[in-house]
Amino acid sequence: MSKIAFVFPGQGSQMVGMGKDLYENLDIAKDLYNIADEIMGLKLSEISFNGPAEELKQTNITQPALYVHSYILTKLIDEKITADCTAGHSLGEYTANAYAGTFSFEDGLRIVKTRGILMKNSGLIAQGTMAALIGLSQEQVLEICEKASSVGIVQAANFNCPGQIVISGAVNAVEEAMRIAKEQPYNCKIAKRLEVSGAFHSELMRTADNDFRTALDNLVLNKPRIPIYTNTTAEPIQDSENIRTALKQQLTSPVLWELSVKNMIRDGVTKFYEIGSGKVLSGLIKKISPEIETINISTLEDLKNLGLIN
Repeated sequence: MSKIAFVFPGQGSQMVGMGKDLYENLDIAKDLYNIADEIMGLKLSEISFNGPAEELKQTNITQPALYVHSYILTKLIDEKITADCTAGHSLGEYTANAYAGTFSFEDGLRIVKTRGILMKNSGLIAQGTMAALIGLSQEQVLEICEKASSVGIVQAANFNCPGQIVISGAVNAVEEAMRIAKEQPYNCKIAKRLEVSGAFHSELMRTADNDFRTALDNLVLNKPRIPIYTNTTAEPIQDSENIRTALKQQLTSPVLWELSVKNMIRDGVTKFYEIGSGKVLSGLIKKISPEIETINISTLEDLKNLGLIN
C-alpha cells in the first residue's frame, strides 16, 4: 500500500508575507495567530506578514513563525488528507510532532520559542557559521572537516541530498574547510557561506544544550498517532520518551535528511506533501528520488487548487 508523508520546512524557508492570506480569509488561522502572538509576547503575525525580512530571519523569530504557519496549514487540511508518517527538517521536526499529536500547538510553540532564543544566544556566545558544500560525497566532506578541525570546531550539520551537505562550526574552521574543499583533490563546485546567526547542529550549540534539555524534560509528551522519522536517527519513532531523547540530541547532531527520505520511501511512502513556506524540501526530495511525487501546500490558493477548502 502506498503511503503519504507530511514534511515540514526549517530555517531558510521563511518569506515575508507567509500566512497573511490565511489570516485574512480564515477564522481558524486568525485564532491561532492571535494565540501565537500572546504566547510570543510580540506580534509574530505582523512580522510574518509584513517583515521586515531582516527581523523575520532572526532565529528567535524565524523558528516560531515557520512553526505557526505550517501548523495552521495542517489544521486547514484537517482530515481531508492524512499522513501515514511525518518528518521535519530541524525546526520542522517540532511541527511534525505537533501534527502527530506529541504535544499541543501551544506547548510546541513555547518550546520552539525557547529553542529559538537559546540558539540565538548560543550564536552570540560562541561565534559560528555554516556553509553549503555542493558536489562532494559524504566521505569527502567528513575528510575535509577532519582536516579543517585543526583550527577549530567544524562538522557536517545537514546531509540534505546527494551532493549537498552543510557544514557548521567556528568561523575560522568553516572558512578553512571551504578553502580545502575548493582545492585538489576535492575541487568542490560551490562552497557558500550561509546567512545564519550561529553554528547550528554542531558542538558550538552546547552553550544552549543544558537549558534546552531542561526545557524538554518539562515538556508533556503524548504518544504520537503516526511515526516520526527523526533527524538524528532517520528511523521512525512512535514512543514519546524516544522522541524526547531525539529532540535533545538534535541541537548538536547532524540532520540526516537524505537518509530520512530514503527510509520513508523504503517503508512505502510514494507521495510527499511539503506543508509550509517555500519548496526547499520538495527540491531535496526530487534530488534524492526523482520519480517520487511531491506536492506543496503553502498558501490559500494551494489549498483551493487541491480542493481542500472552498
